[in-house]
Amino acid sequence: MPKRGKKYRKVKELIDSAKRYTLDEAVDLVLKTHYANFDESVDAAVVLGVDPRKADQNIRGSVVLPHGTGREVKVLVFAKGEKVKEAEEAGADYVGGEELAEKIQKEGWLDFDRVVATPDMMGVVGKLGKILGPRGLMPNAKTGTVTFDVAKAVKDIKAGKVDFRVDKAGVLHVPIGRVSFGKDKIKENFSTLAETVLRLKPSSAKGAYVKSVTLSTTMGPGVKVDTGEFRQVAA
Repeated sequence: MPKRGKKYRKVKELIDSAKRYTLDEAVDLVLKTHYANFDESVDAAVVLGVDPRKADQNIRGSVVLPHGTGREVKVLVFAKGEKVKEAEEAGADYVGGEELAEKIQKEGWLDFDRVVATPDMMGVVGKLGKILGPRGLMPNAKTGTVTFDVAKAVKDIKAGKVDFRVDKAGVLHVPIGRVSFGKDKIKENFSTLAETVLRLKPSSAKGAYVKSVTLSTTMGPGVKVDTGEFRQVAA
């Protein structure tokens, strides 16, 4: 494990690593212990009591955060016909078909953050699986990115829609804002995420569904949140 710098070690002393804080306390600490000279992202790591190897426990979904993530997102839409204009009017940054797929394949073009596709374009998009898949960019009906309602998909993404999926260890990593948002907006985004995650609980999951929750900034140390608080703010 790499040695941490002086600034990190200094702010880490403000956190009791054995304590699970209330949401109020945790957000206060996260904002207090941020030290980088840029507007750091605030992220939530949620460890779930699921087995991602089982299809019904491989938790994935999306959530539109009320205050967004603070990040400008470039959206690419694969569409044709009248859906091209619909996507452009909704604010998509790039809209097209086979010509864009070819640009990705032959030129390695990846100047976009999210991809939306109409169902009739998935034959074209499917060929990009080896490129888009590992980068988490492949459109998926479960996250609302394979749809004929491209206007809604683009607007939701631009408004702060975040896709998430458990990793092999059953952990969700989700950005919930930036330090500049302040306490209230971060708490509201957190609560919206909590509601969504709890709604996705599979009936086959045994034991504690939410095992631990940690908040942190891009460079700062993690602050543990009481799991009961996770359920309470979502109630």
